[in-house]
Amino acid sequence: MGMAVGSGRKSSRGRRGVPRYGAMADINMTPFIDVMLVLLIIFMVAAPLLTTGVAVDLPQTSASALNVEKKPVAVSLNDQGQLFLADQPIVDADLVSKLQAITQNDTEQRIYLRASKVVPYGRVAQIMASVTQAGFKKVALVTEPTSQ
Repeated sequence: MGMAVGSGRKSSRGRRGVPRYGAMADINMTPFIDVMLVLLIIFMVAAPLLTTGVAVDLPQTSASALNVEKKPVAVSLNDQGQLFLADQPIVDADLVSKLQAITQNDTEQRIYLRASKVVPYGRVAQIMASVTQAGFKKVALVTEPTSQ
């Protein structure tokens, strides 16, 4: 008994019409990693530009940062004692009504009070009293961490 020998020609197909080489099952990760690194760089450059606000020279303390689920409302006092609500200048009389409008009367919403360290303590206490008398229970003073 002999063995059947083909015509000597190599076929690109194996048995029953299936190619000899199998499908490539590996994913090329290089383009994916390149795109992710570019996005990382874009976000690292863009993130500091997204922080807007009133320029306030905050006092420094050793208190730790608060863990906050939703974005708080910021009330700011600059060096001249001018009052700002969410980066918009306002007068003291409008503070409570605009706070209630922004928070939609949610007195559980956190209010951040940012005041320059050169603003008199009485002015800061006056603004805090206005906010707490309006029924807001979560009023926090914002400070900068001390550099050690």
